[in-house]
Amino acid sequence: AIIVYRLPWTWKCSKLLMKFIHAGLNTIAMVLAIVSMVAVFDFHNAKNIPNMYSLHSWIGLTAVIFYSLQLFLGFAVFLLPLAPVHLRVALMPIHVYSGLTIFATVIATALMGITEKLIFALKNPAYSASPPEATLVNCLGLLLVIFGSLILWMASRPHWKRPPAENAKILRPIGATPEGTEVESTMTNSSNADKSDLRGNTEAARKQNIKFDEAGQRSTM
Repeated sequence: AIIVYRLPWTWKCSKLLMKFIHAGLNTIAMVLAIVSMVAVFDFHNAKNIPNMYSLHSWIGLTAVIFYSLQLFLGFAVFLLPLAPVHLRVALMPIHVYSGLTIFATVIATALMGITEKLIFALKNPAYSASPPEATLVNCLGLLLVIFGSLILWMASRPHWKRPPAENAKILRPIGATPEGTEVESTMTNSSNADKSDLRGNTEAARKQNIKFDEAGQRSTM
């Protein structure tokens, strides 16, 4: 959802279509997060495990809460055509920063969660003995870090940003003439031609005045 605007093959798609895809992917992620939260609490209650005691659970619940707020405000401000333009412009940097922060928080929560699970689940051999299960899950954690780093790199690089020209092309009314088209170039050529004609007429008039002065001098002499 974060990089849906950053993929070059989507730059020619409608901005409204990309908004719906962005919102749809975030909605699916939110539904999966809620299902996961319910499953975790049900599992803890069935096994008589205390809830919300670890740093993993604190940060995870905080990420889900802020993610739900992010999704709600995104729908209300950017997807629905209700908010004024100046409000969208003012909130866009906050929306982008919040999304990236929540994403990084989720990656950190996942890393803490799999480490916590390994410590509790691996008894014989223990996690410290580096059994194959520990190696597998540690590799999964490294892949999560690489994945998160790539997403954040793509989201922060200017050359991955959707070109403004594409946005202007999409938002331009039907029948309007874009900049740099044949009409504009024709008008520019006409203006240049008028300037050239004016310079030519001025030069001709100056030469004619010189001729008149020379003729007057000859008649006086």
